[in-house]
Amino acid sequence: MSERDSPETPATAAGPRRKRTDEIVDAIKRMIVEHGLAPGDRLPQERDLISQFAAGKSTVREALKSLEVQGLISMRTGPGGGAFIERMSEGRAMSLLSNFLFAKNLSIANIYEMRKVLEPQVAASATPHIDEAGLKRLEAIIGIYDHEPADATERWNQRMAELDFHGVVAQYSNNPILAFTCRFLQRLLKDLTIAQDIYVHPEPVSRARGIQHQRDLIVAMRRRDTEAAAAILSVHMAEAEQHMLDLQAKLMDRFLIEEVTPARTRKRRSA
Repeated sequence: MSERDSPETPATAAGPRRKRTDEIVDAIKRMIVEHGLAPGDRLPQERDLISQFAAGKSTVREALKSLEVQGLISMRTGPGGGAFIERMSEGRAMSLLSNFLFAKNLSIANIYEMRKVLEPQVAASATPHIDEAGLKRLEAIIGIYDHEPADATERWNQRMAELDFHGVVAQYSNNPILAFTCRFLQRLLKDLTIAQDIYVHPEPVSRARGIQHQRDLIVAMRRRDTEAAAAILSVHMAEAEQHMLDLQAKLMDRFLIEEVTPARTRKRRSA
């Protein structure tokens, strides 16, 4: 096999041996950034990439397939076909991360450990940038859950809206990594099985303090008080975590009672 077609490059003092395919993937990513390529732009033709990277056809195709799986490019066939830059949606990025965490046995406490740190920061970073339209959106969202639900469907929608409130706050952050991470944590909470069980269970929920915190946040953001915004969210997240953990404990206790009671009934019937 020639060096051109070698799947790996030698190990050096700078680091361990890397697959040639991975090097080409990184090189193409750098090329996209350096050339300012945007979604819809086409990468150089395959033969040009083969020449540019001094690599075999199979190696270049493997690199392009890796980029396609990552959602960074799409491959089109036929006249005018080739590799085109794609815009990875936030939803796809979150799905990939969720898949990675699928078997990690995430808990409510895991998620809130992060939310308690990051949500106050994202609120502070959003405060100088949110406009009146954004503040009115927050007020409208509160209106979705500032009353008792009429049925199970409304109860679910209210719980989702409570998380959407914080998603809107994150949209106005000037830190895209922080905003994405907070929205990702909110999505994890929506998708977490135990959280879903809590959300659908007809447990009486007192939202008064949480809603007041959110109304106070809107006031702080309207007057551009970043410190107050962070402080309000810090208290709000701590109380929200405790509230969810309390509901989880009640739910687990109820499950245990429901499991034990049928067993006792069966014993009495068999006696």
